[in-house]
Amino acid sequence: MYAIGERPGIGSYRDEAGHTITLNRPADALPPCPRCTPWRITTWTRVP
Repeated sequence: MYAIGERPGIGSYRDEAGHTITLNRPADALPPCPRCTPWRITTWTRVP
């Protein structure tokens, strides 16, 4: 699992609410959940 701000590399990631994002560059950082409330703590997992 990855936290907001981590740079886990190129790929797709899903948060515990089911929202998916794609990082296209190695330097991209994981953002907060794009559709959740701002105070929600978001953790991401890599989508195979």
